[in-house]
Amino acid sequence: MGSVHPEINHGRRDLIKLGAAGMGVVLLGEQALAEPKKGVKFDEEYDVIIVGSGFAGIACGIKCAEKGYKTLMIEKMGRIGGNSVINGGIFCVPQNDLQKKAGIKDSNELFIADCMKAGLGINHKELLETLAKRAHETYQFTLKYGAKYLDSLVHEGGHSVPRTYQTAVGSGAGIVLPLMERFEKMAGVALKTRTKFDDFVMDDAGRVIGILAREDYRFDSKLFSDDLENQGGTPKAFKATKAVMLASGGFCQDKYYRAVQDPRLTPSTDSTNHPGATAGVLLKAFGIGAVPVQVSWIQFGPWACPDEKGFGVGSMFNVNASFRYGISVDPKTGKRYMNELADRKIRADHMFAVIGKDENYPINLCDSQAIERLLPDHYEKALKAGILKKFNTLEELAQQYKMPVEAFKKTVTDYNSYVKAGKDPEFGKPTNMVDGITLSKAPFYAMRGTPKLHHTMGGLQINTQAQVIHSKTHQPIPGLYAAGEVTGGVHGASRLGSVAITDCLTFGMIAGENI
Repeated sequence: MGSVHPEINHGRRDLIKLGAAGMGVVLLGEQALAEPKKGVKFDEEYDVIIVGSGFAGIACGIKCAEKGYKTLMIEKMGRIGGNSVINGGIFCVPQNDLQKKAGIKDSNELFIADCMKAGLGINHKELLETLAKRAHETYQFTLKYGAKYLDSLVHEGGHSVPRTYQTAVGSGAGIVLPLMERFEKMAGVALKTRTKFDDFVMDDAGRVIGILAREDYRFDSKLFSDDLENQGGTPKAFKATKAVMLASGGFCQDKYYRAVQDPRLTPSTDSTNHPGATAGVLLKAFGIGAVPVQVSWIQFGPWACPDEKGFGVGSMFNVNASFRYGISVDPKTGKRYMNELADRKIRADHMFAVIGKDENYPINLCDSQAIERLLPDHYEKALKAGILKKFNTLEELAQQYKMPVEAFKKTVTDYNSYVKAGKDPEFGKPTNMVDGITLSKAPFYAMRGTPKLHHTMGGLQINTQAQVIHSKTHQPIPGLYAAGEVTGGVHGASRLGSVAITDCLTFGMIAGENI
């Protein structure tokens, strides 16, 4: 194996000892503390270097290649796409064509208000306004390069109206793969997987002019902190004559840095993210003066299942079926406890209250009418895995999860009456968005639910041109752009479902347009 780039000096401090869940973990520390390098001999030269290969990176890459820029995209993992390729493929577009066809009234102002409500009012509004103005153009951009969507809208929690497209394949791969296929066919581009960003290279004026990296790198998920401990790979230096663009994603899998932000997050806290979602690039950007924004706001996705690891095969059953067309029940009481279409933070908080200290996981359920609305992959794999269960009667369902049968049946009867009446007096679920579907047609489907770490709200401060802002000058850091989950401010305290794809793609495009 190789070593960390020789340009990075380890002389000032050799070791940092970090405590984690009762065990001491010894980590090489100077890699994270090193100053940005100057006077480096470059191995290769490009116009633009993009760090990350998900939604934001690919959108930026296509825009740069369209302008004739020689563009390098690096990805530290062995496959492209990061979280983007495994997510649910739900894409929020306010005032879209399907809304107009269905007579659904929407506006940019309503979209922004919904995001601000979920974000507790601390969103950077100018970034949201940019998203709202550009979202439809972003959607058209994905269509141009081969993405395909269903011809019906998803109603995500916290949104006042349905405004979300679903990819035809049911995951983010339906966007990532066709766009990446297009990018790789464009002139002057290069894609390097298993290539790890190590540091920025700066000139004397403080401009980012390149990066230090390691090729032939192998991410090691067994390490407590791969960013600090993993010395593998072949050192390289890449020059960027125009800009470096960061699209490295969030840090939900960074056991150290996430616990610094929220000490309740232990190394065993599960996440929907891919293993490489760590803070290494983010921290290096802070090291050259980038402004940190709302980094401690970390979102739990409320639709996961405790009977599988990560995002798994069960999450989309809850996203698109049980929460919209069904209910979530406390198994101890057999009763509902929340608005199943509230925003993610509200739902996660209520679910944690039910789970408590004795792992009393809520039961999320729907009937066969709801299942008929799903893509087969969004329930068949979960059935095969045994985490989604099928019942001929409500009594069987209640007995399986040791719920009080009569209390549960009354809950279902009450809920059905709310749907028919068009009003939920208990929890305020917007019953006009459930298409008249009640819990009445067997078979019934149920799954245990739990929130899991899903999205880090905070990151680098950017402006509406996707330029990274310096903490001392309050001006853009020359030669540095960023988009997607590595940035902060768009979502405030909590992100609405399906807005991440909009955020990543739109600001990725904007970065490419402005470089």
